[in-house]
Amino acid sequence: MNNNPLPRLDENEAIRQRLLPFCRLRPGECWIDEKCGHRVGCIDATDADGVLLFSDGLRPVLAVHDPPYNLIAFASRSVSDYVRWCRSWVEVTARILSADASLYVWLGADQGEGFQPLPDFMIMMRSSPFRPRSFITMRNQRGYGTLHNWMAIRQELLYYVRGKPVFNVDAEYTDIPKILRGYYKTVGGELTENLQRSRSDTIRAGNVWVDVQQVFYRMDENVSGCYAQKPLAAIERIVRASSNRGDAVIDLFGHSGTTLLACERLRRVCVSGDIDPIYCEIMIRRLEHFRINGRLGWQNGHPFEREAPAFALDEASPADMSSLPEPSLFEIA
Repeated sequence: MNNNPLPRLDENEAIRQRLLPFCRLRPGECWIDEKCGHRVGCIDATDADGVLLFSDGLRPVLAVHDPPYNLIAFASRSVSDYVRWCRSWVEVTARILSADASLYVWLGADQGEGFQPLPDFMIMMRSSPFRPRSFITMRNQRGYGTLHNWMAIRQELLYYVRGKPVFNVDAEYTDIPKILRGYYKTVGGELTENLQRSRSDTIRAGNVWVDVQQVFYRMDENVSGCYAQKPLAAIERIVRASSNRGDAVIDLFGHSGTTLLACERLRRVCVSGDIDPIYCEIMIRRLEHFRINGRLGWQNGHPFEREAPAFALDEASPADMSSLPEPSLFEIA
């Protein structure tokens, strides 16, 4: 098995500087996928004019955002500043989405800091154009904590809507079989129980997801260097539920490219951005990697293995980029 991972890039500025020469995009540039129309932009999620130009007339029906949580992977700022920043990208999202649209936001709750930023974000959203539909919990199989507290194993996912967006309920059905009987009810003069009346032999995910494995280094979809990578199964569940084939989906915090890959596999058009050129390059390379060999990630390797095959990035120098596919670029600003 390959054993050549990247360390977390948000914690290693020296390696970031070594990787930047291998990135196709600079701030304000956009890569256009000529095969399916996907877009990857090196953009600030709060730049309304830049995001609108980047989307080029597309009106996504779904936004899936995983913003930094004001915790480890984000420069610490006050809760009020963080929520003010969130309000900016929510307003940008509202401008670009169609009239009938869904918004999903992954957001953390630090139990050592009054469960922030989750509660203040929820309060802020009350004055947004979106109305709440569900508070989803994804259960991690591994967690963190001490012997003096409940282990923290949940990830919070907020689901908002505007207008009357699509919701494909079939996307909720899991592979978990129904095993509990009960809830008896008379139907047509016959006493029945819930398994008899069910449309499926498996349970629906509902708003507590227990069947999605969190990403770790031994998984095929792992993208080392990225922090808090979301599982492809979770993003695909969202995309299936809240969009149809051919629809556009936007993700302004693309990071490891999971939304882009989900849209590729489910035949949606993805508009994905990130303020960091390195994560933009990782997104593009993950899509190319999947198309070439069907792999979902690099397991215990990393996206820049061609330029740093032995991960000697302390000695690395810019490599020949001529073997990379020629991207279609345009300036956003």
